[in-house]
Amino acid sequence: MPLVAAAVCPHPPLIVPELAGAAAPELDGLRAACDAAVARLLDSAYRIVVVGAAPDTRTYHPPCRGSLAPWGVGVEVAVGGPDVEGAPGHVRPAGPPAPLPLSLTIGAWLLRRHPGGPSAVARMQAVAADAPPAAAAALGADQGGEADWALLVMGDGSACRGSQSPGYHDPRAEAYDEKVARALADADAEALLGLDPALSAQLRVAGRAPWQVLAGAVRAAGGDWRGTLRHDAAPYGVAYLVASWERA
Repeated sequence: MPLVAAAVCPHPPLIVPELAGAAAPELDGLRAACDAAVARLLDSAYRIVVVGAAPDTRTYHPPCRGSLAPWGVGVEVAVGGPDVEGAPGHVRPAGPPAPLPLSLTIGAWLLRRHPGGPSAVARMQAVAADAPPAAAAALGADQGGEADWALLVMGDGSACRGSQSPGYHDPRAEAYDEKVARALADADAEALLGLDPALSAQLRVAGRAPWQVLAGAVRAAGGDWRGTLRHDAAPYGVAYLVASWERA
């Protein structure tokens, strides 16, 4: 069945107020944009696939759990339940589920802010941060299921926007992020597929491979798409982009 919608959100741990502490209000705008994108996504489809970067490509079937303990706060998140189907023929393994990587943990946290969000997760898909564009696109093309579905894509832009950024200042970072912002605003899958893995790695971009999973899914779905860029800022020297894509 076809992909009907997608949302793009970043995954900074500081988006979680318990972790941000007194600095939490600084990201109120980002949280509001993510909430709007996720709400729109949940209005579009009953089944959600969440994709985010990780060291290795791996599929997590419900129930899924993640923790922000490695980032200093004991926030635990879980999504999925017995009423959510995994991949066809999937049998849940015995024992506790493997913990989610950061990108998918924040995706789960965003979904838990909405009624029905956690139970809508069909699966969570990690994609290797260094996956070649063709492999990421093929992964996106293979994410469909037996019902209309939507994609929640987690990924930060460059981390080199100023001397206080995690990757220090790189003069190429702003132009890179502007290119991604235009592609998200225009629902331009081909522009996302054209992002260079080497440059993305140099700029410490966490979203390149997940964005290319989105591009592959949209290209496989076909049809015309429209995009809405909901947020574009780099408050800590890291680009945070939020967008919604829907069939035109």
